[in-house]
Amino acid sequence: MKYKSAGLIKIVCLLIPVFLTGGCSGLKPAGLPLASIEGVAGHFRAGRIISLEAKKAISFDQLIDRLESNDIVFVGERHDNPEHHLIQVQILQALMVRPKQMTVAMEFFEEPQQAVIDRYMVGNTNEETFLKDVAWSRKWGYDYYLYRPLIFLMKEKNGKILAINAPNGIVKKVARSGLGSLNPGERGQLPAGIDLNNKAHRAYLQQVYNEHQHLDLNNFEYFYQAQCVWEDTMAENIGDYFKKERKKLIVLTGNGHIINKFGIPDRVLKHSPASMATVLLYPLSGRVILKKKMADYVWLTGDCSSRRFCRGKSKKPTATGHGF
Repeated sequence: MKYKSAGLIKIVCLLIPVFLTGGCSGLKPAGLPLASIEGVAGHFRAGRIISLEAKKAISFDQLIDRLESNDIVFVGERHDNPEHHLIQVQILQALMVRPKQMTVAMEFFEEPQQAVIDRYMVGNTNEETFLKDVAWSRKWGYDYYLYRPLIFLMKEKNGKILAINAPNGIVKKVARSGLGSLNPGERGQLPAGIDLNNKAHRAYLQQVYNEHQHLDLNNFEYFYQAQCVWEDTMAENIGDYFKKERKKLIVLTGNGHIINKFGIPDRVLKHSPASMATVLLYPLSGRVILKKKMADYVWLTGDCSSRRFCRGKSKKPTATGHGF
């Protein structure tokens, strides 16, 4: 069955690497935005979907056919990019017409909020109450209109939304004073094992940390521990749910949690064997080289931001990880 991509809003912004600089291109663009694959001749423009394994662009239909065969599909985003959320809706809509039941796991919700989400999804509370009960503006902070189509789609289709994130207050405490500062009650809300030993993951986040300004996160080790609290908490919740329910999972998170698979995806496998695919929604400006192992698929997008309309400094790493 073929799927026609819904007409995405045309965004006049140029494209940019996810973690390096933020905002849309200003009056002096860095050059024609093109991407190439490491070691492969040729370039790709925004709007193309790249299979890094096949080393070529594929169609939306081909992407959906390939994603359908996987147990768990990770779809990344830059949180404030409107185009990314429209693409996520497209992918969900296309996968929903397949016969398999599926659940959407969202980074945007903390695990203790599951009961609140369930009440809203079955119609026992209205949207205003739901947003108040999950403290959307305080805990997540990104404009709700960016996420509303995703949530509304699942609600309309009687779908399940799975909250997978760690409690925000605990992660902030770790980012500022380390895992050792948690009391027994706080530590008990996290996975027993937090893996701090992945050298590639650590090196990647050290680079992210070094390239940003930060006022309240002046200890990289604590920053790294907080990142791993997210990765392992979300991985455990995803893996345990899949092991129990055996339903297809679509996981929506920031790109930083799935790039190179050493954040959440590889950690899920410690809890449950599953076939997986990662889709990185990648905004770029100028020329960029895509590393072969960064994802299974890269969807090149515009660099629009709901908060910034000219190129500037990137958002600093925060104790809530929302800079990623």
